[in-house]
Amino acid sequence: MVARIVAGAVTAAVLASGGGTAGGSGKAAGGTAGGGTADPGGYGVRVAARFSPPNAFVASPALTYDMKLVPAGARIEVVQRGGHGRVSVSVRVEGLVAGRAYGAHVHQGECGGDPAAAGGHYQHREDPVRPSMDPAYANPANEVWLGFTTDAQGAGAATSRQSWEFRPGEARSVVLHGMPGGAGARIACFTVPFEPVSSEPRGHRGR
Repeated sequence: MVARIVAGAVTAAVLASGGGTAGGSGKAAGGTAGGGTADPGGYGVRVAARFSPPNAFVASPALTYDMKLVPAGARIEVVQRGGHGRVSVSVRVEGLVAGRAYGAHVHQGECGGDPAAAGGHYQHREDPVRPSMDPAYANPANEVWLGFTTDAQGAGAATSRQSWEFRPGEARSVVLHGMPGGAGARIACFTVPFEPVSSEPRGHRGR
């Protein structure tokens, strides 16, 4: 797994699936999970970062495109656990607008200065038509939807659990949207080294 680490901005760890628990609500947790018995067939990833604009002097894997809704310095943490034909992804945020609903999804590409750089939603069964608008494909069972509503302190959390795993190298980011549901303006993006990774670069298709 290759992860870009910026001092003071992001921490990343590959975790045994027996350690820690994803999900819950409230503020983002720091550090790495531990304890439990390692599962030789499982894997996990935990990454955290603070959002900065694309043109920030110190680069961050978490980019905000709308600093009114996702202020610079707001924090995001993503935890993935997978193996044995299943995957769970959790997101936790703090420092956003209080009492507001946000959309969030796992996307195919890495974040970039252009919000479109992250490509479309990751889909277990890929829609042959792009952009994908067909609810037979664009739905929470076939994609990873992580929408949440922040509390009075601007913190929120969500977890998606699926009975399938990511294809290697085809899930690379979590994008925050300005409204809950299946679409909406892209207001922030966090590049995540989801497992399993691919040794070869791969293009992505938009939605």
